[in-house]
Amino acid sequence: MDKLPLSLTMIARNQAHNLPKSLGSVAGWVSEIVVVINDCTDDTEEVAKSFGARVEKRPWSCRRDQKNLALDLASYNWVLGLDADEVVSEELRRDIFSFFLKDHLNYVGAFFPRKTWLIDRWITHGDFYPDYNLRLFRKDKGRWGGSREHDRVIVQGKVKKLKGELLHYSFPTIDYTLTKLPEYATSFANEALSQGKCWSWVDVLLRPPWRFFRSYILKLGFLDGFPGFYVASMAAFSNFFRYSKLFELSQNKEVLKNIKE
Repeated sequence: MDKLPLSLTMIARNQAHNLPKSLGSVAGWVSEIVVVINDCTDDTEEVAKSFGARVEKRPWSCRRDQKNLALDLASYNWVLGLDADEVVSEELRRDIFSFFLKDHLNYVGAFFPRKTWLIDRWITHGDFYPDYNLRLFRKDKGRWGGSREHDRVIVQGKVKKLKGELLHYSFPTIDYTLTKLPEYATSFANEALSQGKCWSWVDVLLRPPWRFFRSYILKLGFLDGFPGFYVASMAAFSNFFRYSKLFELSQNKEVLKNIKE
């Protein structure tokens, strides 16, 4: 098979710089590319179309719901969900072809490891790896779920584990790693409050050091040099930050009222 009977779906905003690498890794062997964009001020639409993508403009809702919009637009029943900062490695491409040639009738999806580039190297230990993601799935058996910003594919049926890696270029600079903290912490706090979770000293005092120890020692993050230490430190701080945000919002009666409504 030159092309697999599947749709590639993606959401993007101002990702013209990333699309050549991400779409270039799939354009030659998927049957359809669907890209849902919003509020772009760069050449995202033009770059996506240069790879044969069908581009649809939709107002922003959240990552999860936006990805389901793209999923609904897919023409094929098998779908590969890709973020604009992700690249399908050659090994993963071969594994996906093998999956379709041998196994796809027996499964509703497949998951594989995601490897992240940080500072000067691939992170292969700690909290960042192997970071298994289920991204290849049947449209009639799966849907994007999870929280509004921490989305994940949920399927009904058997899934297979592939060995090939999805390459993740999510952090171009150290500065960029900090920009997502407020968004993710607020999303976590709102979700926790909506489920009736209360802030506690135990979470603030124990969870951050545990996250560092787990990432750096138990998951061998120290083998990744300073970037591994940075990943473990950020895991601890982001945990501290999200529970601090939970405390802040739990003291705001107006926020609590809106969440309950």
